[in-house]
Amino acid sequence: MQLLSYRSTGKRLAQCCALFVTLAVSGLAQAATAMCTAHSPAHRVALVELYSSEGCNDCPPADHWLSQWKAGGQSIGIVPLALHVDYWDGLGWKDRFAKHAFTERQQRLANIAHSPTVYTPEVFVSGNELRSWSNGASFSSRVKAIDAQPAQADIELSLAPAATSASKDYDLDARFQSHVKDSGPLNAYVAVYENGLTSHVLAGENGGVTLQHERVVRQWIGPVSLVDGSANIRQAITIGMPGAAYGVAAFVENANSGEVLQAADLTSCQ
Repeated sequence: MQLLSYRSTGKRLAQCCALFVTLAVSGLAQAATAMCTAHSPAHRVALVELYSSEGCNDCPPADHWLSQWKAGGQSIGIVPLALHVDYWDGLGWKDRFAKHAFTERQQRLANIAHSPTVYTPEVFVSGNELRSWSNGASFSSRVKAIDAQPAQADIELSLAPAATSASKDYDLDARFQSHVKDSGPLNAYVAVYENGLTSHVLAGENGGVTLQHERVVRQWIGPVSLVDGSANIRQAITIGMPGAAYGVAAFVENANSGEVLQAADLTSCQ
């Protein structure tokens, strides 16, 4: 009888231990998915901005070029973003991803560079136009020159599910700290982007074509001024539909020159 008691007790202990392990693993998994974070490295990272439009038949090759970094490029020194402009919308096809704010940003960067016009596709690397972006050696050379420099700012990003019932709502916390003194006014920006987007274009220059898009900016936050070298953006954001392939990018920019001091990327943590 005593032996049976020991066996019974041992069985209960085993069951309890198994339950404890299950709960512990489950707790760790929940903790791991509760919040995801990213921090910019000690060297500069190149922000790559592609200005594109679904109404432009020269843009799909550029969109495809950018898609090679859909999973993120910070490990190789770049943070790529696709910003769809709206000045093609009146020519037969309205780009559902286009925002006038992106047109204004493109025009501002062109004005700073004393460029007479804007066009698509156009690429800026850390605030400076790169017309030879499709040349692999030219693009790599520009990125390497930027990455070789020490970071001029630090960026910390964290994203956590919001305390609401909506599974697509998140709380964003982005912190910016500049290392540069007397650099003039600095601004912080956050871009929420989405991957795996498809459009069946029915009219315009790309009529009848199915377009694939990656790293498309869906939400744009900023400019937020750095005060005494720092800024903090805390905001509730919506990430498309639940399960969407999203990410968050952030950068610090010199407001006068358009130069991007640092960029950071937080890829999907779902």
